Amino acid sequence: MGQSMPKPALRPYLPADTEILANIFAASIKELTGDDYSESQQEAWAAAIDDEAAFGKRLASQLTLIATLQGAPVGFASLKGADVIDLLYVHPGAVGQGVASALIDALEKLAGARGANSLTVDASDTAQSFFAKRGYNPTQRNSVSLNGEWLANTTMQKTLATPAAGATP
Repeated sequence: MGQSMPKPALRPYLPADTEILANIFAASIKELTGDDYSESQQEAWAAAIDDEAAFGKRLASQLTLIATLQGAPVGFASLKGADVIDLLYVHPGAVGQGVASALIDALEKLAGARGANSLTVDASDTAQSFFAKRGYNPTQRNSVSLNGEWLANTTMQKTLATPAAGATP
């Protein structure tokens, strides 16, 4: 029988993680979005990590989770406030190993615990099918200006399951 893949472990973001998460962010954009975005759009998007200190502040200001495989960070996701998924990036070498699903499962539970009835995400064209498979529905199409380039994404929303009557969160 085949050997099962290890499941990703999750842990909170630490300031020392900023550099590795910036690398995951850049690699994900460069290697995974080429079918949906031009090279100049990818460069404009990836420029968000040019100021690593600002990127670290963004991660620290949100509930940011890191997924690891065998102890090494391979992806991350962040929840802004109680109900907005701000970031979801997986290293290209870890795609298809349940990393994004583990991160979003955790954010959905945490959002529910924070009292959110629904979650919203501005999904890239590359990520849209991932979110659609998880029950997120498109609500609007957006054009975003980043560093002189226009990038399209789609705002998607998912209603979270409400706890059963009498259940304690």
